[in-house]
Amino acid sequence: MSGMEGMGDSSSSSSASASPSSTAAAAADFDDQDVMFAQMMKPHHEQAVEMADMILAKDGISTDVTGLATQIKEAQGPEISQLEEWITAWSAEDSMSGMDHSMDGMMSDEDMSALENATGPEAEKLFLEQMMMHHEGAVEMAQTEVDEGQNTDAIEMANTIVQTQTEEIATMQDLLASR
Repeated sequence: MSGMEGMGDSSSSSSASASPSSTAAAAADFDDQDVMFAQMMKPHHEQAVEMADMILAKDGISTDVTGLATQIKEAQGPEISQLEEWITAWSAEDSMSGMDHSMDGMMSDEDMSALENATGPEAEKLFLEQMMMHHEGAVEMAQTEVDEGQNTDAIEMANTIVQTQTEEIATMQDLLASR
C-alpha cells in the first residue's frame, strides 16, 4: 500500500503546485486543444471522484480498494480545481454540451447505477473494472493533449495523468487478478 500512497503524493503535489502566476501564464498561451482538454477532463475527473465516493461509502470493501479510491480522489480533486481555473482564464464554456457520457471511458448512467447498487466483492470487482476503463479513456485524452496541446501547464498535467493513471491501471489489474 505504501507504493500506492507515494504515487498519489506525487500527482497531488504537482497538481497542487499551480500558483496565480501559472494561472496567468495559462491564460496567455493556449490553443483549442488545451481548451478541449480542460473541458473534457473536468467532467471525466468529476465522475471518477463520484465513483470513488460510491465505493468508499460501502461497507465490507477491502482496504486495498478503499486505499486506491482515496488515492484517486486525492489526485483528481486538485486537478479538477486547476482545470476549472483554466476554463475560466481561457473564457471557455465550462463543459462541452452533449459530451458527458460520450467521452472516452465515461460510465453511462446504467454503469453508475450498477456500481451504486452492487455490494461487497461484486462492488469491488465492478469498481475496478469500470475505473480501469475510465482511466484508459483519461490516458488517451491526456496523451492527445501531450501530442497536440500548446499550454505548458496543461501538457504537464496531461503527462502526470498519463503516468499516474497508467500506474493505477496496473494496480487495478493486479487487484482484479487477486480476486
